[in-house]
Amino acid sequence: MEVASYLKVSVAVAVATIGLKTGAWWLTDSVSLLSDALESLVNLAGAMFALAMVTLAAQPPDEDHPYGHHKAEYFSSGFEGVLILAAALGIIAAAVDRWWHPQPLEQLGWGMALSLFSSGLNGALALAMLRKARQHHSMALEADARHLITDVWTSAGVLLGLLAVQITDWLWLDPVAAILVALNILREGVSLVRRSADGLMDQALEPEHQQAIDRVLENFEDPMIRFDHRVSRRAGARRHVDLHMHVPADWTLRQAAAARGAVELALMEAVPGLRATLQLLPMDVEAHDPQTRRPEEYT
Repeated sequence: MEVASYLKVSVAVAVATIGLKTGAWWLTDSVSLLSDALESLVNLAGAMFALAMVTLAAQPPDEDHPYGHHKAEYFSSGFEGVLILAAALGIIAAAVDRWWHPQPLEQLGWGMALSLFSSGLNGALALAMLRKARQHHSMALEADARHLITDVWTSAGVLLGLLAVQITDWLWLDPVAAILVALNILREGVSLVRRSADGLMDQALEPEHQQAIDRVLENFEDPMIRFDHRVSRRAGARRHVDLHMHVPADWTLRQAAAARGAVELALMEAVPGLRATLQLLPMDVEAHDPQTRRPEEYT
C-alpha cells in the first residue's frame, strides 16, 4: 500500500472515530470525551490536508519547481501542528467552564466502550503508518501517525479519568482529565510545528544516513581520490548530498566520470532515495565556498 493509500484509510478511520467519540460524548455529557471527539476532528482535517500535500509532493519537477515538490509534506506537518494547538486551547476553554459548572455524567459504561473501540482503530492504523513513514521517509505520514498515537494516549487518559469519576463520584475529575489531555496534545502540536520548520530550513540528513555516506566515501578514498566540502539536506522524502571529488589532474575526463559514477551509485545504494551531486576537481585545486565551510573554520 502506498503512502497516499494509508492517508485515505486515515481519513476513513477519522470519520469513524468522530462518530464513535461524538456518540460517547452525547451519551455521557462528559467534557473529557468531548475533548477526545474534538481531537478526532483535527485528525480528519490533518489527514485530508496530508493527503493533498503527499499528492502534490509526488508530482514530477516542472519549469517553476525544477527540484520537485517534495517539501510540500512539511506544510502538512505544520498545518496539523497548528490544528492541534487550536484544538488544545478549545479543550481547555470547555474544561474550565465545566470546572465552574459541574454536571452529572450518564451512561459512562457505553461511552467508555465506544471510546475504547475507536482508540483501538487509531492505534492499529498509527503503527502501520509509522512503519510506512520510515520506509518512505514521509514527513506527512509520520506526522499523521504520531498525531493518532497522541489520540490513543488522549483516550487512555480520558478513560482513566472517567473511571476515577465513576469510583469516587468526584465530578471535578472530568474537567481535570480534559485539561491534562489538552496539555498533552499541546506538546505534540508544538513538536510538529518545530519539526516542520526544521524541514523547511533544509535540515541536514539523519545521523545514520550521514554515517552511511561516510562509510561509502571511506571505501573510495585513497592517494588518488579525496572528498571534501560535503553538505546534505532533506526535502520531504528526498535526500540530497553535495560534495567535491578530487582526482589526479592527468586523468582523462572518461576516467574521472567513471569514478564519479561509481561513487554516486554506491551512495544511492547506501541511502535509498538519495540524490548525490559530485563536483569533479583536480587533486591540486581547492574550491572555497563560504556556504560549505564548517562553523569552526570561522573562528
